[in-house]
Amino acid sequence: MLYKAKALKGYTLDSYDGEIGKVMGFYFDDQHWTIRYLVADTGSWLVDKQVLISPYALVNVAKEEQRITINLTNEQIEESPSLNSDKPVSQQFEEDYYKYYEWPVYWAGPYMWGSYADIVRDNTMWLEASPERKERDLHLRSTKEVSGYTIHANDGDIGEIEDFIIDDEMWAIRYLIVNTLNWWPGKKVLLSPQWIKNVSWNESRVFVNLPREVIKQSPEYTDESLVTRAYEDGLHSHYNRQGYWIENPPRADYTR
Repeated sequence: MLYKAKALKGYTLDSYDGEIGKVMGFYFDDQHWTIRYLVADTGSWLVDKQVLISPYALVNVAKEEQRITINLTNEQIEESPSLNSDKPVSQQFEEDYYKYYEWPVYWAGPYMWGSYADIVRDNTMWLEASPERKERDLHLRSTKEVSGYTIHANDGDIGEIEDFIIDDEMWAIRYLIVNTLNWWPGKKVLLSPQWIKNVSWNESRVFVNLPREVIKQSPEYTDESLVTRAYEDGLHSHYNRQGYWIENPPRADYTR
């Protein structure tokens, strides 16, 4: 199912031992635009420790109850590698983190979730192919940090990132919600990260190789919109791109 990142904020997190806190935000990698960690607000339970939960531990998202089930105990979380709440996520922390939980690292191999294409979660294949990575040069970004970035088409600015739409099977960011309020009053549109040409993190700008008029004529997105497969078909057809749900789409169809 597809969820808005901001809609998931505040969902209750349930471990094997009961409630541990609430969703505070997400970290994603800037190469695959895939969620690598959920940031938990544990209240007064673990003071001064930033609790990160990998999607490897996420079992179920219950929309009606606004709860996410994780397959960890409180003791496992408490004894996991420490990350101070005011520190960025370092490579050393990640290496210690995955070693502690004995999970495969996501940065090794040609797939979105590493080299382990045969890992199955809840009888669903949750790894998908992506361009092979020659070295680990990705960085983690927070969805909060990137919200507000300017979207630049090939002939000028067209809007700002308002939110992200996340797939809870792959934990991939499927779309950026772009608010074009300052350009075309009242309209929001969706853009896939696969259509991004490059990102200037220093300038807080995302560049897409699309004309502004083409984006302007794309299917409108509203806060009440349901991103159904029919909607996605129309969106990808408008941009003449194959959907992410199509197995092994031709590489040439993407701008990255």
